[in-house]
Amino acid sequence: MGKGVKAAVIGGVFAVMVGGAGYGAYNVIGALNGDGGAGGAPAGKRTGPPGKDEVKETTATFFAAWQTGAAATAASYTNNDAAAERLLTAFGDDAHITGVKITPGAAQGTTVPYTVKATVSYDGKSKPLTYRSKLKVVRGLTTGRALVDWQPSVVHPGLKKDDTLVTEQSATPPIEAVGRDGSVLTKEKYPSLGPVLDALRDKYGEKAGGTPGIELVVRHDGDGAPDTPLLTLAEGEPGKLTTTISPNAQAAAEKAVKRFAQSSVVAVKPSTGEVLAVANNRTDGFNAAFEGQAAPGSTMKIITAAMLIDNGVTSMNGPAPCPDTAVWQSQTFKNLTNMKPDENATLAGSFMRSCNTAFIKLIDEKPLTDASLTQEAEERFGLGQDNWKTGIVSFDGRVPAVDGPDRAAGAIGQGQVQMSPLNMASVTATAITGTFRQPYLVSPELDGREPARARGLRASTAAQLKQMMRLTATQGTAMQAMAGLGGDIGAKTGSAEVDGNAKSNSWFTGFRNDIAAAAMTEEGGHGGDAAGPIVAAVLRTGG
Repeated sequence: MGKGVKAAVIGGVFAVMVGGAGYGAYNVIGALNGDGGAGGAPAGKRTGPPGKDEVKETTATFFAAWQTGAAATAASYTNNDAAAERLLTAFGDDAHITGVKITPGAAQGTTVPYTVKATVSYDGKSKPLTYRSKLKVVRGLTTGRALVDWQPSVVHPGLKKDDTLVTEQSATPPIEAVGRDGSVLTKEKYPSLGPVLDALRDKYGEKAGGTPGIELVVRHDGDGAPDTPLLTLAEGEPGKLTTTISPNAQAAAEKAVKRFAQSSVVAVKPSTGEVLAVANNRTDGFNAAFEGQAAPGSTMKIITAAMLIDNGVTSMNGPAPCPDTAVWQSQTFKNLTNMKPDENATLAGSFMRSCNTAFIKLIDEKPLTDASLTQEAEERFGLGQDNWKTGIVSFDGRVPAVDGPDRAAGAIGQGQVQMSPLNMASVTATAITGTFRQPYLVSPELDGREPARARGLRASTAAQLKQMMRLTATQGTAMQAMAGLGGDIGAKTGSAEVDGNAKSNSWFTGFRNDIAAAAMTEEGGHGGDAAGPIVAAVLRTGG
């Protein structure tokens, strides 16, 4: 099936178009069919939620038509018959699914669960397919008929808007991804790695030397993401692909992110740039650990502190007063609630307490300009130049040169500054070693990728940053999260307000010996409350 076809298809369940838009689509076509009448609703039409008998009758007729491959008839019992007919037709033509049998479960109000059993056949190969899904019966706005609310998940629970189901010879051969110790990495053992393994296969399947098989896949036409395999009819020969993942660190990361919704974590090896773990706990399958773009809050103060030191504004033991408030171009910035002011604070003291006002007051000092933070991020930490080649898609961070209130906000990780956990893990690695080593998941030698380069930090600057992070982990805002970790440890906490969200995002980055990690969660709270325990759990493995 060509990628232009936005239909779904599998086992009887494919769907498209989300419910709200479907009502209007049905009403127009229903009117043409004489169901609604061009002049308005028919006399005596029903109103209110569909009753028990209507739910049963509608689903029964819809399932019966679907099972026999009568796409147009089945579609006429939905609130988006144009989209439904297109997808249900493609269900048989492109996904090659036949012998469909649908068994409904007990209705819960207007929601009906069901089990689909069918056969997928292609090029002389066949396999049974079984899955569960559910649909909702709604009232047509114009006709008053009880109709199936048409959504992609009606066809298969793994389908989203613009997804399709296709059975064909694999676009790329399968891979056997292995960790740094040679053990096999699978999405069954490491569920969070699923999107990463799919991305690796999409990019390196042919280079790894395997041969393609025959699969039923979800094709994500809307966002260009790699296909998601659902059923293998004929095994291909996998090619072996060695990654930098540490099974121990990955297992800890998988477990840690489960503690908080919408959480992501990355761990890297500072001495090499190798990615040791990448995990996400998200409902949308998005690899936010690598591709997320969010304000990093006070973890950004690592870069801001480096800028202040490199430009001679102050030093670790130099002055960085921490007043209650700081005004920058008519905007007032404050500290966390209950933070006591300290006009005699040093940079180390304000860093470990995460005093916002100290950093705001210092960014107006000469020779700093609107571009100074951008230059520090790009030239010293390798950020924001869109040239990282990690092995899969990743975001390189963004620290734009701005004036006005956003210049001050950027210094404390707000405003227009955006980072991913991968970026912040790299920032910590650069801060403690003084050398920028672009993170990577697959060795550049496999495909001749040229890693991104940056100047890195002066030895004295790196030494001061590392010591300030040590103090933060043992005496400052990260102390509770890092408690119990032995070895050489350091950290920085952060929280970032996001427009429209009731809770702030929680950020945390830290190191232990030769492992650096960073996490972000939308669970809320200060960095040490949510993201901190995630990072600490990964650091505890030692890589």
